This record gives sequence, C-alpha cells and structure tokens, in this order.
Amino acid sequence: MSKPSNSAFSAPKGVPDYVPPASAEFVAVRDGLTRAARLAGYGHIELPIFEDTGLFARGVGESTDVVSKEMYTFADRGDRSVTLRPEGTAGVMRAVIEHALDRGQLPVKLSYSGPFFRYERPQAGRYRQLQQVGVEAIGVDDPALDAEVIAIADAGFRSLGLEGFRLEITSLGDDTCRPQYRELLQEFLFGLDLDEDTRRRAEINPLRVLDDKRPHIKEMTADAPLMLDHLSQEAKAHFEEVLAHLDALGVPYVVNPRMVRGLDYYTKTTFEFVHDGLGAQSGIGGGGRYDGLMEQLGGQPLSGIGFGLGVDRTVLALAAEGKTAGSPARCEVFGVPLGDEAKAQMVVIAAQLRAAGIRVDMAYGGRGVKGAMKAADRSGAKIALVLGERDIVDGVIGVKDLATGDQRQVQLGEVVTEVGAILADG
Repeated sequence: MSKPSNSAFSAPKGVPDYVPPASAEFVAVRDGLTRAARLAGYGHIELPIFEDTGLFARGVGESTDVVSKEMYTFADRGDRSVTLRPEGTAGVMRAVIEHALDRGQLPVKLSYSGPFFRYERPQAGRYRQLQQVGVEAIGVDDPALDAEVIAIADAGFRSLGLEGFRLEITSLGDDTCRPQYRELLQEFLFGLDLDEDTRRRAEINPLRVLDDKRPHIKEMTADAPLMLDHLSQEAKAHFEEVLAHLDALGVPYVVNPRMVRGLDYYTKTTFEFVHDGLGAQSGIGGGGRYDGLMEQLGGQPLSGIGFGLGVDRTVLALAAEGKTAGSPARCEVFGVPLGDEAKAQMVVIAAQLRAAGIRVDMAYGGRGVKGAMKAADRSGAKIALVLGERDIVDGVIGVKDLATGDQRQVQLGEVVTEVGAILADG
C-alpha cells in the first residue's frame, strides 16, 4: 500500500488502498466470507453508499458512538441531510420494507459486502473506510436461525485457514426483561461518581456505559448487574437453545456476560468474533438479533438476526497467524510473441484461452525475449507461451513450464487443449 514519493495526492487519512499483489488477498478474504453465506442460501443485496441521515439515527441509535461521533453526514445539493453508511443492517431493513420483501417467503436471507464509513482515529485494521461482509436473516425468530448465522461466520473464517479466533456470545434479553434490567442498571450507575457525559449516556442507554473502555470506568462498573443474570424465562430458553444448536454444529464459543455491542438495536443473541493476535482492537466481526428494528423503521413487527465481518481485520488476523489467502498471481499463462506477426497471432491465442476460462496476459510494446520472460516471471504465471516467426511457419508454439524451465513444442491448433490439461494437472 505504498505510494510514490513524488505523488501530488494521497488517499484520505484512514482510507487504505489495496493494490496488486496485496489486493489478491483482500479479494480472496472477501469472497471466502461471502461464499459461506451463499452456501446457506443468502441472496445478494447491493446497498446505497449513502442514505437519509434519519435512517441511521433511528435505526442504529442516537446514544451510540457511531451516530453521535463517527458518521460522515452532509447536506446534498437539495439541502437534504445524508450520511455515508456506517453499517449495513439499517439499510438492508429499509430496502426490505421498501421493496416488500417481508411480504414473501420468510425468512428473507440476504448478504452484502462493500465499504462502510466511520470517522474514528485510524489505527491498524481500524479504518475510516472499512470493508465488511454481512448477512441478515429477517422475519423468523428461531434459535436455529441464530445458530445458522453464527455458524456461517465461523465457517467463513475457517475456510480461509484462520484458527486463532474465539466466538464470544451472550444474550441481551427481550422486551419482557430489558426494562426491569435497565432500571436496575441505572440505579447502580447513578450511585457512581460519573462524569457528565457518562451520566447522560447512562440515562439514554445504560448498557453503553458497560462498554466504556476507560480503565477507571471499567473498575467502577466491575460489580454492575449483568443482563445474563436477569433474563426472562423466554429469553433464557431462547439463549440455551442457541447454545445447544452451536454445540450440535461443533461451533466452539465462550459465554461473555459483559459483552456489549456498539449498536443499540441488538436484543437476545449477541456475539462477537475476536482474535488476540490483533492487540487491543481484537474484534474481527460480530452481530446479533434485532427484534424491534423493522417496526422502529416503519415496517412489520418482524424479528431479524445478522452479522458484519471485517475484511480488513480478517486480513490482519491471517497475517498474525503467518498465513495468507488467495494467490498474488495475475494470470496462469503469459504470452511471449517474438515479432509483429507473432504478436498478432498471440493476441488471438490469448483470446481463445480466456474464452476457455484461463487467465492470460502477454508482453506488449515490442519487448525482447529477455524482457518478456522477466515479465512472465513477475506475472506469477505457471506457463509461458513463446511464439516466433519461424514457429508460425511450422505451425507450432513453445510451451514453457516457468517453474522448471522445461519447454516443448505444441501444434498451434492444440494449444488451448494442451494448456488446459497442464493446468488441470496442477
């Protein structure tokens, strides 16, 4: 992600560039996490990059740091307040309501990926433009669905070879027990010597105070009552059933009764994936159930559950384990034409190979053999195709194994079949 020293412009602070060859790993991680959702029947949804500011203020929660401190909000030319999306769930819920997806088969199962925007202090893996893969399952309150969503995330990480992560899970209760717990927690918090901002936060959403990372606040709230100890019978049974499904699926977890997510809409099942190799900012993804969100945004009183997984964070987690995903190779085959007539022929051969699903590049600009072969090596290709004017007359082409240096002649009419067979054999 380095830039030329003489560049007149730089990317905005906290916004990473992904350029080759590092971008190959980014794509592999994003697609690997997405594939796990596709295997479970989640359809793709493409969301707007910006939305009406009110959607996030109402859907994410005004007491959250995301809304109060981190949103990129501006007035457009029509003097409407719009915000670059800080997260995906509120936008998905808006789209589901607007397009009446909730009036069809339930649950509505959707997945998405792309950039999200939060104005926060940039640090390793925590960017102002962050990349996420998310899923949402809307319309059915079933502990088995909660377990499916969590298992998709777990499978996505493992498909990339990631091992040193941990799933932490809790329940934030439901409407039958949250109000009483809120009063209990506020009574405890108001008995503490809190600063004005923290006291105001305790009035709006007291759970946010338990998420405060400042050491003196963590110490003061060490004995605070925990939601997990005050669940209703229904919420407790729901949580126990989720854990039973995870056990049956072989998804390991740790119950963390002090967990608080950074968004207000979570209820019942709430979870986070953490990786200790990333230091203090250890989260690589998380999510939970949000049973009142659709109704809050003007839709039906339907439940939902989802997650957002950090692509940037997962790339860093793989690096912490000394692993990589994807291949930096730009192509599988590199064409080396020697002369103008050979170049014209190589252009056609490259097109034929691409039509067969093989990634092909070739030397342009009239390079000599030495320069063209260097380009072939740098491309990461397994095979170089070497074609000279004499070869055209003889109807053959050189097929060179770039790993061993071995080269043999193949009939021009058979090159696509031959190259395909070599690549299939690995």
